[in-house]
Amino acid sequence: TGVQTCALPILSGAAALDPARARAFTERFGIAIHEGYGLTEAAPIVTSTAAGGAPRHGSIGPSVPGVEVRLVDANGDDVAAGDPGEIWVRGPNVFAGYWEDAEATARVLTDDGWLRTGDVAVADADGYLSLVDRLKDLIIVSGFNVYPVEVEDALLAHDAVVDAAVAAVPDERTGEAVAAWVVAAPGTAIDPDALRAHVGTRLARYKVPTRITVVESVPRSPAGKLLRRALTKTA
Repeated sequence: TGVQTCALPILSGAAALDPARARAFTERFGIAIHEGYGLTEAAPIVTSTAAGGAPRHGSIGPSVPGVEVRLVDANGDDVAAGDPGEIWVRGPNVFAGYWEDAEATARVLTDDGWLRTGDVAVADADGYLSLVDRLKDLIIVSGFNVYPVEVEDALLAHDAVVDAAVAAVPDERTGEAVAAWVVAAPGTAIDPDALRAHVGTRLARYKVPTRITVVESVPRSPAGKLLRRALTKTA
């Protein structure tokens, strides 16, 4: 019957929505789901596919009206088109600062009002953003950046893996190394060496996990967010 237009669109946030589930919902009910992104310090919505007019699976959309968004590098300069960069936000929705904590405020707010979110994204030609990862979750292997999400996506591309989580672990030779925790599909067994070889066909060698642990589940918040700190405590 096609996708219906709702006066009050269905919105999704907090954690990435599985594109397959979004499509299945739309096919069943004829209603599109718009994804967005925000944070408490930005009161809280920053981007939404609703602002762009159409859902786009895997994207959090362009900035909402009245809000400015930039993607910047470690020096605070705008990144080249298609490159990942930290999301910076400016607008009337951005908070004035943390209560009685000038030091924490200075870490996230620039002198000209930009909020450093700590989240990394890429933008397409239409200005739709796609989240890459959190800067604090970045893994640095011998000076090379590894975003956990890209490794998790490679792991999930294997038929035997139904859930995956990736985090940094200390390594004497490379500084940090990539570790993975994976959940096997019912009735299947995971061979870590075969899984590493699978990831190696999709990613550069330094991004391949040096350690793979099969677990019953990976830690997530009630909203579905992956709790990487809980992973590293058990590493």
